[in-house]
Amino acid sequence: MPELLGIECGATHTVTLHESAGQVVRAGFGPANLRLLNDTQLARHLRQIAKQFPKPSAVAIGMAGARTPADKLRLRRAATRAWPIATIHATNDLETALAADTQRKPANRVLVLSGTGSCCFGQSPDGATAKIGGWGHILGDKSSGYEIGLRALKACVFYLDRDGTWSTLGQRLLCRLQLNSPEQLIDWVAQADKAEVAGLAREVFAAWAKRDKIATDILDGATDILAKDACACAKKLAGKTRPVRFLLAGSVLLKQPKFAAGVANAIRARRPGSQVATLKSESCTGALNLARRLTKLPPAKPSASVSAHRSSIPVPGLAQLGQAPTEQRHPSSMKLDRMPLGQAVDLFLDEDSQLPAAIAREKNKIVRLTGWVRDAFQNGGRLFYCGAGTSGRLGVLDASECPPTFRVDPEQVQGIIAGGQTALYRSIEGAEDDPDAGAEAVRFRGVGKKDVFIGIAASGRTPFVWGGIWEANRSGAKTALLCFNPKLRIPRDNRPGVVIKPNLGPELLTGSTRLKSGTATKLILNMITTLAMAKSGKVIGNLMIDLDPSNTKLRDRAVRIVSQLTNATEGEAKIALEQTQWDVKKAATSLAKR
Repeated sequence: MPELLGIECGATHTVTLHESAGQVVRAGFGPANLRLLNDTQLARHLRQIAKQFPKPSAVAIGMAGARTPADKLRLRRAATRAWPIATIHATNDLETALAADTQRKPANRVLVLSGTGSCCFGQSPDGATAKIGGWGHILGDKSSGYEIGLRALKACVFYLDRDGTWSTLGQRLLCRLQLNSPEQLIDWVAQADKAEVAGLAREVFAAWAKRDKIATDILDGATDILAKDACACAKKLAGKTRPVRFLLAGSVLLKQPKFAAGVANAIRARRPGSQVATLKSESCTGALNLARRLTKLPPAKPSASVSAHRSSIPVPGLAQLGQAPTEQRHPSSMKLDRMPLGQAVDLFLDEDSQLPAAIAREKNKIVRLTGWVRDAFQNGGRLFYCGAGTSGRLGVLDASECPPTFRVDPEQVQGIIAGGQTALYRSIEGAEDDPDAGAEAVRFRGVGKKDVFIGIAASGRTPFVWGGIWEANRSGAKTALLCFNPKLRIPRDNRPGVVIKPNLGPELLTGSTRLKSGTATKLILNMITTLAMAKSGKVIGNLMIDLDPSNTKLRDRAVRIVSQLTNATEGEAKIALEQTQWDVKKAATSLAKR
């Protein structure tokens, strides 16, 4: 049996299906749109896939942005360089989606796609095609997640200007974006990418479920436009009367069944007797079917089993999670839900009071790691934190506090969190389970020999973190793991240089590592950066001589620091700071020379 590889590349991710000896393996990679990639970036993206699946006999690849014959030729040439001995079929992600239809009977088909972008694409049994849309989010993408999100923003600010009221939908959008006022939307939307704007569509659908008037108007309009475009595409392909099978696809239609049902009804109302179905198989199944056609094999059966691709990066086994103290039940909090509040507060305080002793038992390792970080700072290196959920947020928090506290470049201390920026304030499903994504994040941050990498994982087995450790080890960086699982068995082929694992015992709320584990993480990170900065010339005594006085409170503190260092009056200190653009060290030096 030949090895087959189907690839579907879209605006938010790439999915592959690899078939060999009857086994189908699914893997995920980063986003890819042909129009947004230069030749070097395209080649790099395909090489990443080829590294995991190097020797297929046939490859079918559908990529967003492959509109013209020239586009497809460019994609085919790049794929041929990645898989020089394979038979290649290069097309767009619309054709691969249509090829995923589970109905095998020849028919005129029209794909109605609404995801991050939108398009209607039709194909007849003899290969003729028709298309409406697909012009991208600036010129087109009608009724896509992007347009729904953008229309919501526009409608909310329109009604604010006209009526002087901020709508419930507007409140939802600010909450999602962690913004404090409508004025902040101006800067956010100017920097937001297509996927971030499209993500706001979820709030529109949530508001629609509660009968919000603005959301209802937006989605009624989206339903009407999708139905009109679908029927116009069908007319171009099959005239007014010939049967057409419409297939609804894309994350908006697949994840919002009530909305999809409305679109289906609108299509049937405009073209009576039409068959409308939701695309049951994911689009990459169509890519695999196209690869099978290249080798004259029949399409894969819908029930064919698919397993997830297993990364080659060593990660502690899932069984170790159940053994972690963080996953055990605390005997003192078995009746937490019925405990008097005063008693419960005492219990929490008693548990937290035990943290310093537990951390102190790891003192020598913390000293060693802090020394590494100090040396890195003194030699042009950087510190990287990496984690998921609470652990990731605490790493980002500590990194974000270093520039104002020590006046360092934001690149000197960096936080990497599974799922990216959105994960700072919203849970990203499954983000922590991908070790390859952790390795990729480290690779793209440019972690190298001068740097220190600290993985943070309360249970000790977060795959995203272990992927980061793997790549940081490969790059020659010094590596460490901070966890709270003293029973953790470290993979032989993926060992951090230092493993700090205090035994904090069970959490009072079983498995909730934002409690003691989170507090202990903050304590340890505080020590590492504060002491490394102090030993790197950023502190005199216990005074922050390199703080960045970026607000009134910090300017007042800067005045007092300069006064304490030089015995000058606060008035003299303020004048010196103003003359040195509020540089504490320079101001203190100028006063000392008097």
